[in-house]
Amino acid sequence: MPDRTQKDKEPPDHREVAGRVGNVVVEVKFGVDAVRTLRTSLMQVAYQVSEDPALRGYVVLADSAIASERVREEWRRASSVLRPEVQERLSICLASDGRIIGIPSDPASGVLQMLVGLIAAERGKAGGNRTDYGFVILKLLIHRWLTSGDAVTADWVAKTVGCSYPAVARALRPLGGLVERTSDRRIVLRWFPKDEFARMVAVSDRARSTVRFIDPSGQPRSFEAHIRRLEKLAPPGLAIGGVLGALHSFPALDIVGAPRLDLSVHCPGKHLNLDFIKALDPALKPVTDPLQRATLVVHAVRHADPLFVPRQGGLAWADPVECLLDLHEAHLEMQASQFLDHLQSIRHCHQDRQDAKPI
Repeated sequence: MPDRTQKDKEPPDHREVAGRVGNVVVEVKFGVDAVRTLRTSLMQVAYQVSEDPALRGYVVLADSAIASERVREEWRRASSVLRPEVQERLSICLASDGRIIGIPSDPASGVLQMLVGLIAAERGKAGGNRTDYGFVILKLLIHRWLTSGDAVTADWVAKTVGCSYPAVARALRPLGGLVERTSDRRIVLRWFPKDEFARMVAVSDRARSTVRFIDPSGQPRSFEAHIRRLEKLAPPGLAIGGVLGALHSFPALDIVGAPRLDLSVHCPGKHLNLDFIKALDPALKPVTDPLQRATLVVHAVRHADPLFVPRQGGLAWADPVECLLDLHEAHLEMQASQFLDHLQSIRHCHQDRQDAKPI
């Protein structure tokens, strides 16, 4: 049997995207855990840079398992054999948790923006292949528990999520006794899963391909202006979430103003299209530091049925669980707790009405 190449040996999630934008050549590798893969990519980009003195080259490791110190050591080794005029036009970048770190130095802001968009676009292209079905299915069951409370079939879950029946079975297995199975083979959560939801919050950025933006001009447009602009642009599959979405469901939420505008984009199994951002406001720039305050945040909604609620004036409202995740991501823990209490009180009222129906 012929020996397989390293690329063939890598798991399916070890994807790559390479290309050239102007005088920048870039190769993005996802999920790399072998230094030899980094070494090969660095040499390939170096070859291209050496042939054109106008080029700058970047090797980007997205979600890599290689420690940053090991990457720096590999850079030192490569620097010792590369010609200085090539070395000074090369960089390795580590992209993780919404942040990009450059070795030996961070890329310029224009290149940084391009890299953030490229990584987000590639993650969006992976679509259904990279959908965290465990995350999406649990989110759907929580939504059902907080709204109607009705039990559903596994087939309904599969169709609503947009996945196979085996994927549903795999996602339900670790939930154990949290899932109640009725006599007619329907499923429903027994209680609100606090621990599991906390884990959802922890991975929400990745599972929802979250991208953050700021207006570095110091004079950002108001959220109202952004929403009016979006109503005119009418991009498909767009909903308002976050504080504004929570306030729509619960006007008594204890908050004055919204610290940011959260938008949810419906993109099951396809590219997370951020083209509307430029049309909305060309001044908006992506934020790579998760600790830096963003003014506009975009999340991907991966389930087949977006669960969006129509909104007067156009666009839509994101579902309440989406808004609850947004509040946690914005570190509005008090408001998130208050909103959850409100959602659970609505559920209890619904259950009381159901129980009061004559037999």
